[in-house]
Amino acid sequence: MEELNPSYFKDIMVLGCGNILFGDDGFGFHVIEKLKDLLTEEEKKRVALVDAGTGAPQQVLSLIDETTKTKKIIVVDIIDYNLKPGEIKILKKEDLPDPKHSRLDIHNWPLAGILKEVCEKYNIDILVVGCQGKYIPKPDVYIGLSKEVEKGVDKAVEIILKEIRNNSREGYDGR
Repeated sequence: MEELNPSYFKDIMVLGCGNILFGDDGFGFHVIEKLKDLLTEEEKKRVALVDAGTGAPQQVLSLIDETTKTKKIIVVDIIDYNLKPGEIKILKKEDLPDPKHSRLDIHNWPLAGILKEVCEKYNIDILVVGCQGKYIPKPDVYIGLSKEVEKGVDKAVEIILKEIRNNSREGYDGR
């Protein structure tokens, strides 16, 4: 009997986070959309592109278990690290805030805890591709990215494609 495993649990999962209704918070969505157009058919068989929005990242991660084939998760989101708007920051598992010692997270929501837990429990590699936001108008709605973050989308896509293609050539076991 074939394992029941959602289609988004492939070798690599790119998890886009954020909300397109709040300006630069839509960064993750725009990266996922651009990757959809740039991945080869062969890469699409190995890479799941998941637009998780604002509330679903935790739910997607909670579905991972010992039957999941995912070996790497790349989280894409807007961040606030007091960088120049549009600047990209790469975080690995060891760079994530420890939820036991910090109440704030990468984007002021509690994703680091479940992300670390899932990656450690199931030996999954993690990479966060964060972009310093400029304009997040919550609670007002504004659809569209600032010019700086728009340029950050291209940088993030380039980093993610390189990560995917390097893993492909290495026969991926980045753990």
